[in-house]
Amino acid sequence: MRDLVRAGYQIPLFTYPGVAPDGLFPRVVEQATAAEDAGFDSVWVMDHFWQLPMLGAPDLEMLEGYTALGALAQATRSANLGTLVTGVTYRNPALLAKIVTTLDVISGGRAICGIGAAWFEEEHVGLGFEFPPLKVRFEMLEEALQILRPMFLGERPTFRGTHYRTAEAINSPLPLRPGGVPIMVGGSGERRTLPLGARYADAINLSAGADELGRKVEVIDAALTAAGRARDELNVSWLCTLVLADTAEAAEEKFRTMLAERGMDPAVLDDPGVRAMVTARILVGDADGVVSQLRSALGAGLDGIIVNLPADGGDPAAVGRAAEVVRSAVGA
Repeated sequence: MRDLVRAGYQIPLFTYPGVAPDGLFPRVVEQATAAEDAGFDSVWVMDHFWQLPMLGAPDLEMLEGYTALGALAQATRSANLGTLVTGVTYRNPALLAKIVTTLDVISGGRAICGIGAAWFEEEHVGLGFEFPPLKVRFEMLEEALQILRPMFLGERPTFRGTHYRTAEAINSPLPLRPGGVPIMVGGSGERRTLPLGARYADAINLSAGADELGRKVEVIDAALTAAGRARDELNVSWLCTLVLADTAEAAEEKFRTMLAERGMDPAVLDDPGVRAMVTARILVGDADGVVSQLRSALGAGLDGIIVNLPADGGDPAAVGRAAEVVRSAVGA
């Protein structure tokens, strides 16, 4: 299972300068196929309906994740496909099991079920989704995990929880992947998220700063021991942003331009404390510099890296360059 995700590519943006509306999804396909051809083992989209604050205005283009993945399943051949990650508040878990199973069948056995406790309150309020307190969302997540796994295995679960119920839930056809669709829990919370992932999931994707990764892996290892599971049963990856260029200087300029386009004064980077905070999950540099940073992150005990490239406007050539860097770092 530790090889489930070694080098992944996430598409978080559907706003491409100079691309007409009818060219939006073709550009998404170009990125996904470029990622696959260059050796990324997985392609991911977000499960959001509005754009996230750190990436742009809320009314920027945003495709519904599972519809997009279903179409990408027909455009790709080998890459695993999933969301980073489905908010548990958005879909009944039995329905989610059907959705992800359908994606697995369409893709020939390449779906991964990403799920997390959800966090984007503004989106929930705007679209009318209930946004319960964090404690309740974690209860919902644990119940969802207990429904998803048996449905992926065709066990027809009967489950009566506080938030969800099933009665001999049928999931036909079953996933094509042997052993069912792998489940990935996304997040970084040490009290609930990581222990839930260690107990129920096949993978955890960390949303944390590079300097936090060692601690997060230690928490995961302890939670695996408590759950009676071996480390080899779980894939642990990290989602980060790459800002790549031919030289370190060009990458820095590219980074500052990206921040300015998102309404941030690049001059804040001149403050070492602010720069450390801003770049906790953003790796900036030339190929050698970024490979070095990725290897340092992997040294914390990670199994894989998932990257996005918001500074590159969906350029398929940039995806290919990023794949070379990430695969070099992970030894793929």
